[in-house]
Amino acid sequence: MKLNKIYSAILLSTLPLTPALAGGLDRSGQSIAAFLQSGNYAEAGISVLDPKVQSNQLKVKDMAEDYYFPSAAIKVQATEHISIGLLYDQPFGAESLYPSTNLVFAANGEATQVEVETHNLSALIGYQPTENWNFYAGPVYQTVQGTVSLRGLAYGGASKLGSYDINLKEDEAYGWLAGFAYQIPEIALKTAVTYRSEIKHELDTTETFGFGAIQRPNALTEVVTPQSVNIDFQTGVAANTLAFANIRWAHWDQFAVTPKFLNAASGNNLIDYSDDQISATVGVGHKFTSKWSGSASVGWDSGAGNPVTTLGPVEGFWSVGLGGQYSPAENYFIQAGVKYFWLGDATARTGTTDVGEFEDNYALGYGLKIGYRF
Repeated sequence: MKLNKIYSAILLSTLPLTPALAGGLDRSGQSIAAFLQSGNYAEAGISVLDPKVQSNQLKVKDMAEDYYFPSAAIKVQATEHISIGLLYDQPFGAESLYPSTNLVFAANGEATQVEVETHNLSALIGYQPTENWNFYAGPVYQTVQGTVSLRGLAYGGASKLGSYDINLKEDEAYGWLAGFAYQIPEIALKTAVTYRSEIKHELDTTETFGFGAIQRPNALTEVVTPQSVNIDFQTGVAANTLAFANIRWAHWDQFAVTPKFLNAASGNNLIDYSDDQISATVGVGHKFTSKWSGSASVGWDSGAGNPVTTLGPVEGFWSVGLGGQYSPAENYFIQAGVKYFWLGDATARTGTTDVGEFEDNYALGYGLKIGYRF
């Protein structure tokens, strides 16, 4: 079962083709699998998530917005023992909008909403002392920005925080990653452990109250994106068949966004989480012909605690996914996948007050990727 170029291409069908909907603000899963491909390699992809998060108790039909994000990577085997790479993704984010007619989360025709966006650029250099080992590390450049509006009775109405807006202006900061991988090409075995550091941001912040009547500009809000560990494993189990697994830990239990004036007015954080996130995906990939291969997977995510913020009222998920790959030639492929998520029920909370239950939530994810070996 020698790992030639055609066979190694199906390793990519084991990657998560669709975005995660995980604990905290986790989105992409921060995979470095593209950097661990053999030879020179490049890829580009896009993922889309269509969630439905609802509360019969609070008469909210859906507060989760659809979103998409791209990813890209390039890896070059510079010498027999040295490789370099550049990975782009959007690891963390949030996008939600409550119905403007629901007085629990809306007022004066305006609704509670949130938008958080991050961008990551990871530069890696790897050292392969033998065919089996790969040690890698590098810097990570990250940007974060966000806007949040709180409206309605859930936040005390217009006299308290039910007329609050915050604009967190884009900030850039640096972190790092390091890890190692071990492989036995003859049996398609590959395992990797990757650590990513936390990254600390201080964002210029403008807060407004009373539907914009009172403005508090020129403050700094600290946001620390979490450290994490990814463990990836795969091995051949039969002719043209792989089993694979991914485990991820992200350190969310100390995460909090505490704007100065909101905290002074209420004593609360804007967003915080109580637990670390642990997620796992297992599955199989199979090459049916020289051009067609596919994968099936099952996933689980613990979430980051319950009760949770009203800005993202779900606790973890279970998922099932299917992926397919078409390889017209040895050196390139097109890949597509779909994943269904059963999102965990959660209690939405503002400060120390439980607002209500969100139940029977789900999501559909879609992904498309193109890979090229050169």
